[in-house]
Amino acid sequence: MADTGLSAKQPADPLLQSDAGLRQAMELLFFAYRDFTGEADALLADFGFGRAHHRVIYFVGGHPGMTVSELLDILKITKQSLSRVLGQLIKDGFIHQRTDDTDRRRRRLYLTAKGAGLERRLTERQSRRIAGAYRQAGPAAIEGFRAVLRGIINEEDRPRAARADPPPAE
Repeated sequence: MADTGLSAKQPADPLLQSDAGLRQAMELLFFAYRDFTGEADALLADFGFGRAHHRVIYFVGGHPGMTVSELLDILKITKQSLSRVLGQLIKDGFIHQRTDDTDRRRRRLYLTAKGAGLERRLTERQSRRIAGAYRQAGPAAIEGFRAVLRGIINEEDRPRAARADPPPAE
């Protein structure tokens, strides 16, 4: 049986366990994802890019020098799919790849100035949306939200996502 994170001392909230409550959570996630990605999608369309391009730009921007293999592991897509997207981003001057100094078979990925500019524009739009929701919800809700998201993430990926946690606010 999976650990729900509820202790024996906590009363179970019927909303958490009802089909209607779970369906409501799924619906909220669908709408939130639609709106979270909508502005970015519109900007990406100007370049002929889609969400796969956005994910590559986002992770390469956040982890300069990551390898193609590391990116594949994060995105959980086929080499063929990544090759198509990455090839376009390289050809269009958004990403630069360099051969690793110690292992010539390994390619390291970096955003170009053009790629960094696009990543910044995309991230600013989505950051504003999250910041507004955070302000509305308050600190306790933010921690609960993060806990719920971590619980949704596959267990093997949780440490990777947790490593990106921000330092506590001063």
